[in-house]
Amino acid sequence: MSNILLIEDEQAIRNVLKSILMDENPKWNVDEAENGAVGLEKIKEKEYDLIISDIKMPIKDGMEVLSEAMDYNPELTMVMITGHGDVDLAVDCIKKGAYDFISKPPDLNKLLTTVRNALDRKSLLSSNKELKKENKALKKKVAKKYEMIGDSPAILEVKQIIDKVAATDARVLILGPNGTGKELVAHHLHEKSERSVKPLVEVNCAAIPAELIESELFGHVKGSFTGAVKDKQGKFELANSGTIFLDEIVDMSLSAQAKVLRALQEGKVSPVGSEKEINVDVRVIAATNKDLRKEISEGRFREDLYHRLAVIIINVPGLNDRKEDIPALVEYFVSVATNPKDFDKSAYESLKEIDWTGNIRELRNVVERLLILGENPVTRKDVEQFVKK
Repeated sequence: MSNILLIEDEQAIRNVLKSILMDENPKWNVDEAENGAVGLEKIKEKEYDLIISDIKMPIKDGMEVLSEAMDYNPELTMVMITGHGDVDLAVDCIKKGAYDFISKPPDLNKLLTTVRNALDRKSLLSSNKELKKENKALKKKVAKKYEMIGDSPAILEVKQIIDKVAATDARVLILGPNGTGKELVAHHLHEKSERSVKPLVEVNCAAIPAELIESELFGHVKGSFTGAVKDKQGKFELANSGTIFLDEIVDMSLSAQAKVLRALQEGKVSPVGSEKEINVDVRVIAATNKDLRKEISEGRFREDLYHRLAVIIINVPGLNDRKEDIPALVEYFVSVATNPKDFDKSAYESLKEIDWTGNIRELRNVVERLLILGENPVTRKDVEQFVKK
């Protein structure tokens, strides 16, 4: 049901307008106000999907009603009724926020078309508002998923570098052992950059067979190899104007490395099986858990690509280098668990005594295990019983 308010000082015109609207759609609820002052009171008392207001009225005219109503709620949808010779005034109303105006006496088709369009606009605005709420909630959820937990000196240093570098287009090479959260650093770099409105495309180079990595990165044309049944866009093209995160980049073939180098140098990629060049504007963030100097010396990684990628190097510390963050990390993992429990101080102290070779990933697994097998609250006894040191 749509709520409509008619503000009109002439009773006869109000009766005609209300009758037309009720005949058109009995589900429209039509309220009346005999002047602008009463109309404003009703606007503040009830939520209306559409307000139809005369311009020339005693006490408060339509211009005053429009101005005060928009100050009260800028999202109101208002249609103004104008007499002959008041068209310039009506146009001024549009500039001040009115949706439309109709002439007096109203043409039936014009009136109903304007009302339907105005109500559709209100419905669309409401839908967009709900969508924005959902998007905001989703962004909060995503932000929580990629939150960097901890205040240790080691992790604060990483956060400070991110804050300095994110706003630039500088390429970043993220180094660190497995399980330290290198992908979190990549997400923060992207989200804090001007490219955040565009996609962050992630590529796990270690998970893609060597014979398919070039197709995955640069795309291919139909028939370029067995199984290429249609054209396919590559990750670089999908990330255009955004960011591409090349995780485990050392596992990329030397042939693919050469093409990535060209993409960085020239801003162009060529799909497999095509001579066409595609311009791409992509910020590249790369990561590895391996010793790149060693990989270069043994011929598995191109030194020129290394120098292109390593404009900024961020070393992500292992958990053993930031054990003071363990309580905060545990609290976070508990907060997102389906079966939360408390951890007492002795449990935290026991967790700090462990050699965390698997880093944050291992800690998360341990917390899940303790939530399932441990008592509530989880104590040192539970840690000693269920966690191998």
